[in-house]
Amino acid sequence: MTATTSDIQQAAGVLRAGGLVALPTETVYGLGANAEDPAAVARIFQVKGRPPSHPLIVHIAAADQLDDWVEEVPLAARLLAEHFWPGPLTLVLRRGRRVPLEATGGLETVAVRVPDHSVALALLSAFGGGVTAPSANRFGSVSPTTAHHVRAELGDGVDFVLDGGSCEVGVESTIVDVTGETPAILRPGGVTREDLEAVLGRPLSVPSTSGVRVPGQHPSHYAPRARVVLVEAEEVVSEAELAQEEGHQVGVFLPPPLAGAAVRAHAVVALPESPAAYAQGLYGFLRELDQQGCDLIVASLPLEEGLGLAIANRLRRAAGPRPSA
Repeated sequence: MTATTSDIQQAAGVLRAGGLVALPTETVYGLGANAEDPAAVARIFQVKGRPPSHPLIVHIAAADQLDDWVEEVPLAARLLAEHFWPGPLTLVLRRGRRVPLEATGGLETVAVRVPDHSVALALLSAFGGGVTAPSANRFGSVSPTTAHHVRAELGDGVDFVLDGGSCEVGVESTIVDVTGETPAILRPGGVTREDLEAVLGRPLSVPSTSGVRVPGQHPSHYAPRARVVLVEAEEVVSEAELAQEEGHQVGVFLPPPLAGAAVRAHAVVALPESPAAYAQGLYGFLRELDQQGCDLIVASLPLEEGLGLAIANRLRRAAGPRPSA
């Protein structure tokens, strides 16, 4: 059921009163609060169980509002905003005075984006301000891509849930740091590295660590209850069957080259060939295997180009750090 105009007005009232609203975006569902209300922002961390040092993203209604929220806007930032907003791109800039430190994890930088979803944009317009909104789930767990996911995980911790259907992109926004001389991708996401490089006319690095803290950098993130094990694509079947024989309830992400292969496992997800379809379904696939009672998921990394880079990033975080030998 898609949110109505009445729902959106009610949700805007909840935000003004300091409450929390779950809102759909094209990437995942966000847990939103008034970006200028430190108490409301602090409640996001409480409900999610999120460390207060982990910064949030401020969502605004249009690119021409960017100057209201940041100290300065470099040319590269304006160029990216012009090409990709509304859309799954987040820009890290110097914090403006409207943004409380509670929303930035104490940093003097702030992450900002304009979501590409009619319900989210209608809410931002009706509310008339910025909304801080990390993913609407417990910290570190699988991100929600439907309103049902939000209700099932956060329950009464959310004051109002806006239903905008299933998210079209399915993985979080790409985060680009534009505070220095050379922009860098701090989190791969819904806008590809190749598209960003085409607009900027220069190659972009994807550093494994950064002095700028941003969402999604925690060593274990986007994780289902089942343990995720990553292997080479040609080893998926043998690894899954071995684990099943050892007594695990194994879920398998079967890559397209192995489509139709027989696998002795508890549950099998046949992955789509399209990277866009894979990205859109990724979190749903992980939730599905959890719901089927799997305690271990065997997967391989896709080719790390286009949206494959974001998918691989999420799978690595879901698998978490490997124990040292």
